[in-house]
Amino acid sequence: MPERKIAVVTGASRGIGREIALALAGAGAAVIINYNGSAGKAEETAEEIRKNGGCAEAVRCNVADFEAAGVFLCEVIKKYGRIDILVNNAGITRDGLLMKMSEEDFDAVLDINLKGTFNCIRHASRQMLKQKSGRIINISSVSGVLGNPGQANYCASKAGVIGLTKSAARELASRGITVNAVAPGFIDTEMTRVLSEEVRRKAEAQIPLGHFGTPADIADAVVFLASDRAGYITGQVLRVDGGMAM
Repeated sequence: MPERKIAVVTGASRGIGREIALALAGAGAAVIINYNGSAGKAEETAEEIRKNGGCAEAVRCNVADFEAAGVFLCEVIKKYGRIDILVNNAGITRDGLLMKMSEEDFDAVLDINLKGTFNCIRHASRQMLKQKSGRIINISSVSGVLGNPGQANYCASKAGVIGLTKSAARELASRGITVNAVAPGFIDTEMTRVLSEEVRRKAEAQIPLGHFGTPADIADAVVFLASDRAGYITGQVLRVDGGMAM
């Protein structure tokens, strides 16, 4: 990234989102770190970027709220004048067997993971259309490709993100905007560290490379898709999963 781009990363206070924010800042972007509940961690991430000579700020917004997402992104545009990169990473899980899953748990996951992604694309794309340029990267999941027992809501949301990615890519391509998805497999984060040793071994047995990935593996893929080198790539799902879904 030869010139400073303006990047918005949702759900960037920890885990994969935090690593993406750090990597984009390391590549020269000014990063707006979106969070909803983890203010302290979001500010820590922003401060780490600033200490390393980068530009970052943490901004609270529940991206599942259509109006709030619009205000959030309008404020970014008002302050910085543009949005060059949008990474839709915000997501939650509320796992449970389908026959026991509550409507509330189903709706909550779809609202954040899928509707939140739509909300941000809807509001940010207007500015990108004016610019005739932009990179949108949506974080899906290998679960949205393969399905997973006990995660009907999560899998549906992440499969929906893939469909949304492809549709948006077709609609926005003529104005120089690319839209792609990254589908992580098992990644070593706070979420997966709570797995029992037995569950972890079973998971690793499904991965041809034999081990979990790292948040940096996902961040590297995002930085590439956000760069000028990926200008002829759109509508694609990059699976970063150790070969799990090949």
